[in-house]
Amino acid sequence: MQFAKEVWPFVVPVAGLATLLAGFGDPKWAAAAGLVAVGLLLFFRIPIRHVQPVDDLALSPANGKVLKIDRCEDPNMGPDEYHRVVIFLSVFNVHVQRSPVGGQVAVSRYLPGRKLAAFNPQAGEVNEQQLTVLRRPNGELVGVKQIAGLLARRVVTYLEPGQEVTQGALMGIIKFGSRVDLLLPLSYHLQVEVGQKLHEGSSIVARLREELP
Repeated sequence: MQFAKEVWPFVVPVAGLATLLAGFGDPKWAAAAGLVAVGLLLFFRIPIRHVQPVDDLALSPANGKVLKIDRCEDPNMGPDEYHRVVIFLSVFNVHVQRSPVGGQVAVSRYLPGRKLAAFNPQAGEVNEQQLTVLRRPNGELVGVKQIAGLLARRVVTYLEPGQEVTQGALMGIIKFGSRVDLLLPLSYHLQVEVGQKLHEGSSIVARLREELP
């Protein structure tokens, strides 16, 4: 198992504290600090995903539970309407995100904001977030919003505008964070429902509708 590089500024001091406490003969507190360090490692874990890219599928960008499904518009993605799949990440979920489709990064925009709880209906509009828009080979746009929540301290993206991305590639992480919105064109047929648990880079969220002859 791998770990996101963002974990080390958190783990190293805690692990050092555990070593220091053990050296001073305080095994209980040393063990507690050690457990915290292990918990941080698990929080920033990167599961191994063997993704075989499939053009007509959109995979889940996040590990968590489907909180809401609706339609929305986003000025950063043009005038069209999109499916929106809201995924809630608890503290027990993997917090790295993966690209739901293959394509080129058309937009990468950080938006500062508040830190409302992820389940708050306004969180997607007012919270700190990072929007990444991928342009598929057919020209359609797919958006991923990494949204900070009540406990989230920072949203991180690994992608830059113009970068070519393969389906399932790592695209970022939310540090102690809590919500990811997937925006899909209406040409996709959704395959998920509210309450369903998803795994980043492996769960199928939607499939392109078959075109009529």
